Amino acid sequence: MTYSIVARDPGTGELGVGTQTHFFGVGALLPWAEAGVGAVATQAFVNVGHGPHGLELLRAGASAPTTVDVLVEGDPDCAYRQLGVVDAQGRVGTHTGASCAPHAGSARGEQVTVQGNMLAGPDVCRAALAAFESADGDLADRILAGLHAAEARGGDVRGRQSAALLVVSGRRSTTPWTEVVVDLRVDDHADPLAELSRLLPRARAFAAVGGVMFARGLALGPFEGVGPDELEERLRELAQAAEVIGPENREADFWRAVLLARAGRYEEAAGLFAEVVAFRPALLRFAEGLAPLGFLDDKALAGLTSRAGERV
Repeated sequence: MTYSIVARDPGTGELGVGTQTHFFGVGALLPWAEAGVGAVATQAFVNVGHGPHGLELLRAGASAPTTVDVLVEGDPDCAYRQLGVVDAQGRVGTHTGASCAPHAGSARGEQVTVQGNMLAGPDVCRAALAAFESADGDLADRILAGLHAAEARGGDVRGRQSAALLVVSGRRSTTPWTEVVVDLRVDDHADPLAELSRLLPRARAFAAVGGVMFARGLALGPFEGVGPDELEERLRELAQAAEVIGPENREADFWRAVLLARAGRYEEAAGLFAEVVAFRPALLRFAEGLAPLGFLDDKALAGLTSRAGERV
């Protein structure tokens, strides 16, 4: 009921899954990945359990081909299943059951597999693979390029409804939830890939915002341990994030103003914050509420808010 791309970036070790289908909420069913372990797509007449069970096998040291073999052997309805697996070494495993709805098939490349069923034809997987392999950008960009190419060749013969993109780092960790690079889902949309393409740069922009507002030293507690190079880099990231997010959401500008105030650059902070408050006056009260929580001391708050209410 879908097509998907499962891949590893040989340069960064990132692992990812991208998919589109004519079914609601594919992101809750198909894509599974764990940093430094592997990535799994489970689809067709889907057995969702193959996702977490596949990761469990990979985590225990099984290769991608072995993982697929074990999952298939233990599934009495394997003829109706389709799987794509890539492990942390870039090995690839696939399965397309004989009872998957046509057209069903797959295409493999170096550290990547594309698989689909209910497709418009055999060119769908081949087009996705070629586009993925020739695309520029990071793993998320390349997976998205492959999905667009698949759709251009007809994609899911029934149409389109939902899409998802999941990318994790190549670093195995005891806290794998901290190694998620991209996790986007479009559950119900007339053009889910277009919406996924819109969301990806915004996700990166908000990651930059979160990287400041959740960071002790930068935004929380005493302003310490922050060198001039790191400060300028974070301010630059927030400015770029504001451009991507757009003028109707001033979250990045708000936290850039807070960071400037924490760094003692009160004139810059006050000017930017005045613009933010002119857009949404309630943010003045929000900033005042943050002060006793450890984000702004009295001096930084005074510097930040000294021009609030001015016409800008």
